[in-house]
Amino acid sequence: MPEKDLPTYRKIADELRALILSGDLPPGEKLRSENELKDQYDTTRVTVRKALALLKADGLLISEQGRGVFVRPRPNVQMLTTGANFRERRQTGVSNFNAEAAAQGLRPEQRILEVRTLPAPAEIASRLEVEEGTPVIVRRRAFFVNDAPMQLVDGYYPAALFGGTEVEEPRRIRGGVSRLIEDPQGPVKQRIVQFVEDLEIGMPSPAEIDALSIPPGVPLARVFRTAHTAAGQVVEVLDSRVPCDRHVFRYVIDVP
Repeated sequence: MPEKDLPTYRKIADELRALILSGDLPPGEKLRSENELKDQYDTTRVTVRKALALLKADGLLISEQGRGVFVRPRPNVQMLTTGANFRERRQTGVSNFNAEAAAQGLRPEQRILEVRTLPAPAEIASRLEVEEGTPVIVRRRAFFVNDAPMQLVDGYYPAALFGGTEVEEPRRIRGGVSRLIEDPQGPVKQRIVQFVEDLEIGMPSPAEIDALSIPPGVPLARVFRTAHTAAGQVVEVLDSRVPCDRHVFRYVIDVP
């Protein structure tokens, strides 16, 4: 539709969106009141309200009761995934998420929500290459940056391999489970040589919306990451739920 034919509320929304995306209206900036915007655009409050509702649905604006409408803060984390930085992070005992966030001047935090043993769901069993219902240990975590929820991550591990190890304990594991997998004295004693990630995009469930504070209209990326050892064994499946408005992923693939 030509711009001249657009409804007034769309023109207002497009102009405000351009200001937000360009940084002229930075994250956290308070917008003018509906009355001020009405006068600025020579329209009605109803039209202004429709424009703001459109931007809220796009996840660009938030309302705070009694305070007004603000450009939504977006603590984006750029995640760089390479074999080299996996090795570097593992040796320091700092997870890749924490290290990448800290390097960008952000304050990362991981919280363990639950650790328990359960029968493997079908989609997890197929990725772990075990029979559905095989006992697996699940470690459920929530990741935060500057106290804002960033992603939910469920890690699944074959109980036959990891039963009786740190994986069953509801506490952080220094260096992560990958350190335990590669430990010569650990339960697997194998080097991780490959990660495979499958990405699905969809709309979040009500529980995910609540846990991750996802604005209306923002989709969710679900990332399944499987870790393969030198012997060809799958020893870990990570099921990550990541809101699409606060992450930038970069994959570096070296082709021999």
